[in-house]
Amino acid sequence: GKIEIFSPRLYGRKNPAHVPAVARYVPAFEGPEDPLREKYPLQLIGWHIKRRAHSNHDNNPWMTEAARQEVWINPEDAALRGIADDDLVRVFNDRGTTETRARVTARIMPGVAALPQGSWYTPNKEGVDENGAINILTTQRGSYMSNSNPQHTNLVDIVKA
Repeated sequence: GKIEIFSPRLYGRKNPAHVPAVARYVPAFEGPEDPLREKYPLQLIGWHIKRRAHSNHDNNPWMTEAARQEVWINPEDAALRGIADDDLVRVFNDRGTTETRARVTARIMPGVAALPQGSWYTPNKEGVDENGAINILTTQRGSYMSNSNPQHTNLVDIVKA
């Protein structure tokens, strides 16, 4: 039951700008303060969906019936882009473009969109993914703390397809 004010373990990582030994706020790359937000105004987060475990069963039609691949977007953001519920949309940034259906819902806050992880990359002739694969939008740069996939730090925009 003790509180650690200073972490020798984090100090040993020798990266005080991004992994401080004393707790403080560290802005995420492609987070709300990133200048790239002017070009890509939506923070895209990835999440686990009930229809599959990572990419397992992504090609199973019964699981698609249980929960389809779709991007959640707030009604305010959707209205700015002329997007209605169930519209086919393109989610994109400098790394790639994917198409999926829009789920316009107030269950996601303005400025944020959500796309389930694990969808199989399915490119068309132009190289645009047609299956809502978040991995083509995600940087390969590892997060500072865990050096893992920073799937929740993607800046994107969404337009009607």
